[in-house]
Amino acid sequence: MGNRRAVVSVALIVLAALNLRPAVATVGPLLTAITGDLDLSGPAAGALTTLPLLCFGAVGLAAPALRGRVGEEPLLAAGMGLLVAGLLLRAGPVPATLFAGSLVVGLAIGVGNVVMPALIKREHPGSVTLVTSLYSTALTVGAAVSAAVVVPLDQALAGGWRVPLALLAVPAALALLGWLPRALRRPAPSDGPGAARRAAAPGLWRDRLAWQVSAFMGLQSLLAYVVFGWLPTLGQDRGMSEADAGLLLAVTSIVQAAGSLAVPVADRRLPDQRAQVVTVVALTFAGFAALVWAPLGFVWAAAVVLGLGQGALFALALSFLGLRAGDAATAARLSAMAQGTGYLIAATGPFAVGALYDLTGGWNAPIAFVLAITVIQVFPGLAAARDRTVG
Repeated sequence: MGNRRAVVSVALIVLAALNLRPAVATVGPLLTAITGDLDLSGPAAGALTTLPLLCFGAVGLAAPALRGRVGEEPLLAAGMGLLVAGLLLRAGPVPATLFAGSLVVGLAIGVGNVVMPALIKREHPGSVTLVTSLYSTALTVGAAVSAAVVVPLDQALAGGWRVPLALLAVPAALALLGWLPRALRRPAPSDGPGAARRAAAPGLWRDRLAWQVSAFMGLQSLLAYVVFGWLPTLGQDRGMSEADAGLLLAVTSIVQAAGSLAVPVADRRLPDQRAQVVTVVALTFAGFAALVWAPLGFVWAAAVVLGLGQGALFALALSFLGLRAGDAATAARLSAMAQGTGYLIAATGPFAVGALYDLTGGWNAPIAFVLAITVIQVFPGLAAARDRTVG
């Protein structure tokens, strides 16, 4: 690939990645306003984050077959188009449009989640690690910036919480325009005519290591989306302003980039990833506990600790998809399985936290649930961290 084409390709990947998290990250900072305006219960509020995750899981299981028939670029462009439509629908006047839009948004982001790793491997086979780092950094930056600005926009613009949520359609439309020319060329699917058949191959579903990788992916995703959905509400309950609570989520999100970058540095010095799993789980546990029980003056430090732990957890989960696969085809199938089943696991988290919060009226029960999940993920994490491959 020529230098100019490679730069354009990376720029388009980054542009799309910047749009794959804001739709979820902006709900938490506005959750109090949304629930107050629409009179939503705690479980209903949790469902606003849960519904997209269910879609991520469903698309993760179905997308490999679609990718084999349609190709990455047309599928990604369709995902960006769905994202624009879902964001606008979500800003509608009644709860039905809010939830219907969240469903469409989840389907759109789920397409991007699955297509992007395959596209990076195909377009940049000699620099997969570098481009993947740029991709994951763009995911983090998109989430952090949107979480930081959504409340100030809500306060500065007339129209309430619907306006900043609808404005997210603007960068998504730019991504659609960027990818549309490539989609219209309709390149031949990169995996060949047997892709759909390989994607459905049952071998991985009977492999213990594949399930351990999937469980680790699911549990770290569960914790991540609990943070996206409920951290700003927790901050407000502890006495922070709505804007500061949104900034708390932004700080946690941006620090995740540092946690992600620490993983490959540590990986070069260790025989496998077991020590990393224990270390980052401990950081995550400490961050969650301090957010609820430490004095309010320590909340920003707690957000930094949590961000470091969760960023490293995410990087480890992604790295296991490649490290535990013997070849590229197996890596693609393992990625589909881990993301499909993992996001279905993750979908239980925001809903459960919402239900516990609604039932108890406080944070002790929800955080006990979160800390239990944090500890449980050590077990599949240690198993997935051993130096071996599936199959």
